[in-house]
Amino acid sequence: MKLPAPGKALALLVGAFVFYTAATGPFEGLIQRAIFLALVICLGFVLYPLGAERRWRPLGLAVDLALMALSLAACAYIVVNYDRIMSELPWATTTDLVLTAGLVIAVLELARRTVGVIFPLLVLAGLGYAYFGASMPGPLRHRGFDAHYITETVFLGDLGIWGMLTGVAATVIAAFVLFGALLLHTGGGQAFIDLAMRLGGRQAGGAAKIATIASGLFGMISGSSVANVATTGNFTIPMMIRLGYPRPFAAAVEAVASTGGQIAPPIMGAAAFVMAEIVGVPYTDIIRAALLPAVLFYVSVFVTVHLVSVRRGLALVPAEELPPWALILAPRRVGPVCAALIGLGIGFWLGRSVATSAFYGIVGLLAAFVLTQAGRLPAREMAGRVLDGLEDAGRGLVIIGVLLAGAQVLVSMVNLTGAGVALSSAIVSLGGDSMAMVALMVGLVCLVMGMGLPTTAAYVLVAAVLAPALTEVGIPPLTAHLFVFYFATISVITPPVCVAVFVAAGIAGTNWMQAAGEAVRLGAMTYLVPFLLLIYPGMVLEGGPFAILDAMLAGLVLVLAIPLLLSRIPLTGQRGLDIALLLAVVALAIWPHPVTPFLAALVLLGGWGFGRRRQRATA
Repeated sequence: MKLPAPGKALALLVGAFVFYTAATGPFEGLIQRAIFLALVICLGFVLYPLGAERRWRPLGLAVDLALMALSLAACAYIVVNYDRIMSELPWATTTDLVLTAGLVIAVLELARRTVGVIFPLLVLAGLGYAYFGASMPGPLRHRGFDAHYITETVFLGDLGIWGMLTGVAATVIAAFVLFGALLLHTGGGQAFIDLAMRLGGRQAGGAAKIATIASGLFGMISGSSVANVATTGNFTIPMMIRLGYPRPFAAAVEAVASTGGQIAPPIMGAAAFVMAEIVGVPYTDIIRAALLPAVLFYVSVFVTVHLVSVRRGLALVPAEELPPWALILAPRRVGPVCAALIGLGIGFWLGRSVATSAFYGIVGLLAAFVLTQAGRLPAREMAGRVLDGLEDAGRGLVIIGVLLAGAQVLVSMVNLTGAGVALSSAIVSLGGDSMAMVALMVGLVCLVMGMGLPTTAAYVLVAAVLAPALTEVGIPPLTAHLFVFYFATISVITPPVCVAVFVAAGIAGTNWMQAAGEAVRLGAMTYLVPFLLLIYPGMVLEGGPFAILDAMLAGLVLVLAIPLLLSRIPLTGQRGLDIALLLAVVALAIWPHPVTPFLAALVLLGGWGFGRRRQRATA
């Protein structure tokens, strides 16, 4: 959908604001956040109008304009009164109550229009719990807070809607959303698809492997698994169906691959930046810690796709449909991508902030795009592609901006009421001294709490409520946050509310329950990765070379054993023996002892050798 003229102007203004503040540094905390939120709310009401193409659109327009005016007034109030708010901690007045109500309603209404009703209801539940806490029964009871106190927390300070999450959205995430959108619209998107087709097309399950590679590449710079499915799935799913792949399998491959992009460095669906702020560690530490689990995830998906394709005899992509290497490696294709990555790397090497490094990447990207396309594309078309990138970035920033602003309100209420501490204490009390039991309960609750939410919002919620339970039983903070992040992420492929599967099944024209079953099988390794983080410190590249080797070996054994177990590919030639042997391998690989990964590898190799000898004897 093309933007109307006001929307184009607003998208350009948002992009200019992000570009300028990434280059020169952000304004003072609350000022930066208020300007950013004002811009994305205005753009949001243009992008997602109430009652569009309906007879009652005039009423919808009046509602949109009223909420927009209240939001602008609230944000302007913060900018004008910044010094007083930060120095005096003022009492809330009637004006403050009205502005707070208008701003929160605008944020939640935009969240409803963009991601559905579940997230706004969670935020409203948090606000309601803070207000009516004194009337709650039993352990849910707390002292309760009046409207003035809630307003002071939410609006008149840096702990509520202007808190850290909104700050990250207004600086680091905004810069990388702009970076990613421009990269995709200046040739990076086609480069990703061409590279994926060339690398995976002529292998067994080639179309599924193309979907895995392309969706992973897109997913790394996308903030939403669902949006990623809708983008790449419209290309990959019809291709798989055309080549004879079962529709549920095609939908599952796309849903799982798109979800995997959210756990893959360097951007991890924007959650990496939020995690760095919450945990209080450098962004590069998050990337390093997430690297090995992401590699294991994609290797397991590749192996599963390969084995299922071999067993089902799925077709390869015809050679004539694959782009030639000369085209893929042409400067106009790879030049902007390489220049963007070089600019990003230079920024990090010079010690610049993450947002400023993204600015360097954008400058390199645009310079390479102009140089490689000069003479090939008219200037008008080049400008049009850049503007399309700005529009796309604007859409992404609306979703991320309102989600993180709403999440910040929810987190502030969780902290105000002590709900997070209470839930964590209850889990620890039930789990006793067993780290495994506590982790299992946290994982299950994460799956439930993350259902229906975009990646970043799901992570923020479970990080505030559940990560403290893990740290309380001795798990390092970074490991605890990665644990809850992975479970919150895979909730989008876990029935019954598996929204990524819903979208993929809709594109494939198949039953979502069948697709969900295939998705759980394809992504089975992802359910084990969080527990591997707890068992093997080397999984986050800590503990020394031997610990890292131990973790890598355990992971490698699992990414082979689990796909073999679930795809029913013969190992020894006897199904019963195969199941027993592979279950033993899995049990050894997850047993917390330095020697067991080596034993698991020996058992797997022994089973493979036995099967090979049996095949030769039969032949």
